[in-house]
Amino acid sequence: MPNQWTGKGNPYTRAEVRARLQATLDSQKAIIAAGAGTGISAKFIEKGGADLIIIYNSGRFRMAGHGSTAGLMAYGDANAVAMEIGEFEVLPVVEEIPVICGVHGSDPRRRMWHHLLKVKDMGFSGINNFPTHCIVDGHFRRVLEETGMGFQKEVEMVRLASKMELFSIVYVATPDDARHMAEAGADAIIAHVGTTVGGSIGVTDASCSMDEAVERTQQIIDAAKEVRSDIFFLAHGGPINTPDDVRLVLERTNVQGFVGASSLERMGVEESLTELTRKFKSLAR
Repeated sequence: MPNQWTGKGNPYTRAEVRARLQATLDSQKAIIAAGAGTGISAKFIEKGGADLIIIYNSGRFRMAGHGSTAGLMAYGDANAVAMEIGEFEVLPVVEEIPVICGVHGSDPRRRMWHHLLKVKDMGFSGINNFPTHCIVDGHFRRVLEETGMGFQKEVEMVRLASKMELFSIVYVATPDDARHMAEAGADAIIAHVGTTVGGSIGVTDASCSMDEAVERTQQIIDAAKEVRSDIFFLAHGGPINTPDDVRLVLERTNVQGFVGASSLERMGVEESLTELTRKFKSLAR
């Protein structure tokens, strides 16, 4: 579907993004969204045919050789980092597909309506709730909720984005999260089942088995569908890492696609650079 604007990195409307995703489904293909922490990643993710590019602050840490969880820590201004990656690296090189901005919805220093206006003005086609507190649990999660920095702030951010006609693709970790985001108007829901396994800086053990990931993903889908029927559903995280993993989840749930950050960007770099360097080093004089 052609963009109504011309030039690199220009935005799509909410309706246009939804139409593009529906066209992918109508062609019997899975929706694939990919995280990009650098311009070159974005350029070649687009060449690979991804439907969406998402800018996470964690992409900067990930592509600097650190674990993605660094994006949840106080190692920088998450909202500023995502905007910077978008403005100076990704939006200038992406030719055609929509680019989504990660927004830290619970940042108490932001007037969120003002920040979302800047996101829209920058040329992003939508928002994602990252860093997200939906994947925080235990005592620390209770502290975040009690002190006004919990997941509900992310829901409020998505509700505001919906009023501003910004496309929203959001992480949720539980059926209740899914219901709240569906009520807030989220266009696409990502069932987050844990930190991605594998590679040099991924976790070694999944927080759940593949069977559990499948069950949790379907529970999230079912809960959101109780609220609205026009939501796109994608899988992410935990043991869902390779194309074969995603194929299995597509077969066993009603999910319609996959979101990959570490599993696409980082794994691709790790594997290709390692193998290419070995080939050069195998040369003899």
